[in-house]
Amino acid sequence: MNTVLFAVFPYVAFTLAIVGGLYRYYTNRFSYSSLSSQLLENKQLFWGSVPWHYGIILILLAHLFAGLFPGAARFILNAPLRLYAFELAGMSLALFTLFGLIVLFVRRARPDSAPHLVTTNMDWILLILFGAQVATGVGIAMGARWGSLWYLSTAVPWFWSIFRFHPDFSTIAPLPMLVKFHMFNGFVLILLFPFSRLVHIFTVPLDYLWRPYQVVIWNRAAIRKP
Repeated sequence: MNTVLFAVFPYVAFTLAIVGGLYRYYTNRFSYSSLSSQLLENKQLFWGSVPWHYGIILILLAHLFAGLFPGAARFILNAPLRLYAFELAGMSLALFTLFGLIVLFVRRARPDSAPHLVTTNMDWILLILFGAQVATGVGIAMGARWGSLWYLSTAVPWFWSIFRFHPDFSTIAPLPMLVKFHMFNGFVLILLFPFSRLVHIFTVPLDYLWRPYQVVIWNRAAIRKP
């Protein structure tokens, strides 16, 4: 079972994400967005979207940094005080992210709300899977302490073995089921990328940072003061 889940499935997830994402982009480019419901209801969206996006982005960046630069991450975490600070910051971000996700779920779950009417089955699947991902992350942080440190000698070698096309899950085989579910569920979310609103990750308008300033001229008569 470990072979299927942690040696085969990651390649299936990446292949479907890349091929399916490109196919959707070139055949239905209009759908390549987050399909925002901000115009339907904005107040709850703010309190849910801001914690969710800022929290999950910082958490993913921390995972990515440890994966790409394990030596630097180990140097940072080898000092007990820095390890405590990093663990506390990670737990705070996870709870912050979970709060935002709960707000987004409640916002769409109310039958009398406008966002509920435009919520698709895939939206519910994503909310549930993301909820499971963040909740298990919090559970791991509380039940398997110092995860930011042992992550470097378990998950990171497994990730690198996948990218080298020589999958080796021996470092994660002894881990608890909760940790394994967290890892597997991450690849499930990658697999769902081309079939959901997750595609908006690649629609961030970065070109706005260097495009020329836009001059806006009001097309209406000036209001004269009495």
